[in-house]
Amino acid sequence: MLYGHVTQLVDELLAALPDGFLDTVGAFATTEARGFVIGSLLAGRTGKPLILIRKAGKLPPPVFSENYTLEYGTDTLQIKANLPKTNVLLVDDVLATGGTLIASKRLCEQAGHGVLGALVLLDLAGIAWRYWHADLFGDDDLMGLSVI
Repeated sequence: MLYGHVTQLVDELLAALPDGFLDTVGAFATTEARGFVIGSLLAGRTGKPLILIRKAGKLPPPVFSENYTLEYGTDTLQIKANLPKTNVLLVDDVLATGGTLIASKRLCEQAGHGVLGALVLLDLAGIAWRYWHADLFGDDDLMGLSVI
């Protein structure tokens, strides 16, 4: 995928958001590494801040930590604990098992942020994931543009 493709997809993601929704977003929260590319483009296009969710040990303390399950094991994500509280929209490149997205949501909530939903470029999990995790994200809260 080329940079020009990503910028076009980001424009399509922004266009797919309901009218007025961006007014409720205080910041974009995104995970490394490809999520940083998408999140930074969204932040740049909208003038909203970017909150980085990193792998363990990459942020200076104080941080909140959350363990999560991957397709091939477990890992830990962290978020800064002392950021101004705001409503965030989670951003990631691919939704597969949902582990990263769920951990990101929990981290943002630990840090005192409200989580408005999630924006992903490629939704591999589809409707089944939304059903399994309805307690975390209602049908209207998981916004995604599937790109094949």
